Amino acid sequence: MQLHCLGTAGYHPNETRHTSCYFLPESGLVLDAGTGMFRLPSLIQTDTIDILLSHAHLDHIVGLTFLLGIVYQRPVERVRVWGEAEKLAAVQNLLVNECIFPAQLPVTWHAIDANQALGEHLSLDIAGARVTWRPQTHPGGSVAYRIDWPSPTPGSASERSLVYATDTTGATDPEILRWMHGADVLLHECNFHDHQRDWAVKTGHSYPERVAEVSRCVQPLRVFLTHISPIDPISLEQPDPRFSVPCEIVDDNQIIEF
Repeated sequence: MQLHCLGTAGYHPNETRHTSCYFLPESGLVLDAGTGMFRLPSLIQTDTIDILLSHAHLDHIVGLTFLLGIVYQRPVERVRVWGEAEKLAAVQNLLVNECIFPAQLPVTWHAIDANQALGEHLSLDIAGARVTWRPQTHPGGSVAYRIDWPSPTPGSASERSLVYATDTTGATDPEILRWMHGADVLLHECNFHDHQRDWAVKTGHSYPERVAEVSRCVQPLRVFLTHISPIDPISLEQPDPRFSVPCEIVDDNQIIEF
């Protein structure tokens, strides 16, 4: 399984990083639609593209407006956009607006929280993967996604799992930590330095010590830090004593094998 890092910055792009966008070509899954979306066409392997939005802040959705060019370069049968109903409505009403982007996007919209009133979290079956989600603390709200790929032979070592947690102060709820537990990859935001923790909490973001604490609770095989500040990026020692599992900062155009 490959995870292509198309955009790894938070807030806005700079010379080396575009904003949040990750792609799993084998499944046709896109995690967030930041400015890194422009890199998608040459990587597409499937006839369906599924875009999972963590929330609707501009740095995570602006790449949706690139889709007209993307499907022109690499035609596909369908593009589905998944997210919370409120966030999808905001994108449709505000971003796809005659005064801002006067064109209809070639997508269908799918709410992940259809059963939330019943106290349920919808489990999505997308391209043979099981996709689940949990709410996170962030201004306006965001969600983390867990993607589990079953193996052809149940119980074999070829099962794969990934947790994508961006724009969050870091999970504290025991149920959510159990849900995150044991993933092959934890892709977690880390926008601030440890000495900026008060500002991180105020703005709904994370810092290395907090991500290290989460990783100790959920025990992934590897941790990758994303949503890196384009103004004052964090750094890590190798190995970094704050982390009990291998951890690195991702870069644009990096490919993670898992």
